[in-house]
Amino acid sequence: MEDRIAKILDGSRTVAVVGISDKPDRPSHEVAKYLRDRGFTVIPVNPMIDEVLGEKSYRSLSEIPGKVDLVDVFRKSEDVPPIAEEAVRIGARFFWMQEGVTSEQAREILDAAGIPWVMDRCVKKELAKRGR
Repeated sequence: MEDRIAKILDGSRTVAVVGISDKPDRPSHEVAKYLRDRGFTVIPVNPMIDEVLGEKSYRSLSEIPGKVDLVDVFRKSEDVPPIAEEAVRIGARFFWMQEGVTSEQAREILDAAGIPWVMDRCVKKELAKRGR
């Protein structure tokens, strides 16, 4: 898993944060800000908000113009399989399920598409462990 995490972090520059909140005290907002502050391009995905961190928020992954390296998911585990399917459709390179988010069905979808994934881990903590 550590090699996969390193590959994902090293190979990602554009991150779609699905389920991002516009509330600064929420983990999704904090992680997205951390990513942005470290040079990642952060694309908010939340149909309930128009903008966060000064970036336009998209209703879905499919609405994002351009390529996405990493889909970072802050949603309930049962909501993840359709997000994984959409990530496959848009050609995302990697998929990340944040702490507390697990889905064997999403894992199967991603494995079948050859998309490396991480489950139940925090991207911010993994970057920090690597001094980033």
